[in-house]
Amino acid sequence: MIDWLFLVPIGYQFVALIACVQRMFVKRREPTAMPPISILKPVRGADAAFDSAVISHAFQDYPHFELLFCVASEDDPAVPIIRKVIEEAPEGRVRLIFRKTQTPNPKVGALIDLAPEARYDTWLVNDGDIRVPQGYLRTLAAELDQPGVGLVTALYRARAGYFPGQFEALGVSTDFAPSTLVAPLVGVTEFAMGSTLFFRKADLQVVGGFEALADYLADDYQLGRLITQSGKRAVLSACIVETSLGARTWNEAWAHQVRWARTIRVSRGGLVGYLGLPVTFGTLWAFVAFFTGNPMMGLILFALRFNVCVLAGLMILEDKNVLWRLSLVPLRDLSAVLIWCAGLVGDTVEWGGRQLKLTRDGRIFS
Repeated sequence: MIDWLFLVPIGYQFVALIACVQRMFVKRREPTAMPPISILKPVRGADAAFDSAVISHAFQDYPHFELLFCVASEDDPAVPIIRKVIEEAPEGRVRLIFRKTQTPNPKVGALIDLAPEARYDTWLVNDGDIRVPQGYLRTLAAELDQPGVGLVTALYRARAGYFPGQFEALGVSTDFAPSTLVAPLVGVTEFAMGSTLFFRKADLQVVGGFEALADYLADDYQLGRLITQSGKRAVLSACIVETSLGARTWNEAWAHQVRWARTIRVSRGGLVGYLGLPVTFGTLWAFVAFFTGNPMMGLILFALRFNVCVLAGLMILEDKNVLWRLSLVPLRDLSAVLIWCAGLVGDTVEWGGRQLKLTRDGRIFS
């Protein structure tokens, strides 16, 4: 009887394997039309790789686009780097404004201020530390141009300068990325990530503009939810982008992961949806199988999990961190169980140096 218990997590890992294989055959599209694009980037602070992230956007091989930054004050460390790129880029391509709108989610306040500054009607929003490949805008334009598509988002790998952040990044490539690839195969359509949010201004206006996101912590997910509920599709781009994880200590990494877990709990299907996540814990179920006298089930789970990690982390995301730390995946997976438990309770998170309280639907309670 207990053998049947392992069929569900085995089924999930098998679907994840199929999703990874399918992804490997996805090719970048070439656009038939290239609408002018406004890139809207709220920024707070600058890590060691911020300059390369800015440059990767400012010099895309795309005919007409602009890059707009918004920071809270002149004292932000990002300002000198942005000003330097303004001087180097073609005149008028890169601009900097200062945030005036105060919202529970300050990132959305910055987007509200950026919106009237945008010259064009196709918008790209991504986090300040995102670094993108050449051809990024061309690929996004082609993908948004497909029938019924209202939003394009993108997978990402993470870089980190310290081991706690690298351990966290291992989970991004070997756990989060496969789960994102599985989502469309199991009917989940309302996904969107801050790594890339590419959409039309008109579709945003239909769902209430950036103002509709101002109270939510997971503004990226809420944007995807609203646009898909309006009848449009969200799709994953063929592009892979790169983000930065700044955790220097285990406490910082833990706080970041717990914030993520609690935000998922209150944003995506509430507690019922969150309670279903243990199905994805392949390593945990493999150990349970061994300890309950089901070694064959354990071996199957470990084999599937290993192959998913290799395909997602190495073949798809091309994350070298996975290559060097593949042996740590079981430990990272077991730590994810503890993070899930911490996310199961509590309604406070740490974000941007602030302690925030979340409501049941993911709003920031002020």
